[in-house]
Amino acid sequence: MLPAMSGIEAGLNLLAAGTPSAAAQGTPGSGGAVAAGGAPVPFGDLLTDAVGQVNQLENQAHMTVTGLMTGSGVDVHQAMIATQKASMAFEMALSVRNKAIQAYQQVIGMQF
Repeated sequence: MLPAMSGIEAGLNLLAAGTPSAAAQGTPGSGGAVAAGGAPVPFGDLLTDAVGQVNQLENQAHMTVTGLMTGSGVDVHQAMIATQKASMAFEMALSVRNKAIQAYQQVIGMQF
């Protein structure tokens, strides 16, 4: 799996977790992300890392396309792969954002 997608996928797993308490606890197998030390990773940190990785892929794609256009030894297939990685990462981030907004709107619409 692409490194940029792992952070986004972990965020999606948190959103898709069936029980909010299991996701908040970050227990293995519950859909929550767990750091190397065993402590749960805050959802905000996962999103921040994912956005940073998407930005990094966008910058890499920009550099490869610039290298292709200037003729500095970048092959066409390298530029295409870099742009597709950046595009897929952006689409995934956009999907996570849309799901988060949808979940927020459902919570706001609840009557207590």
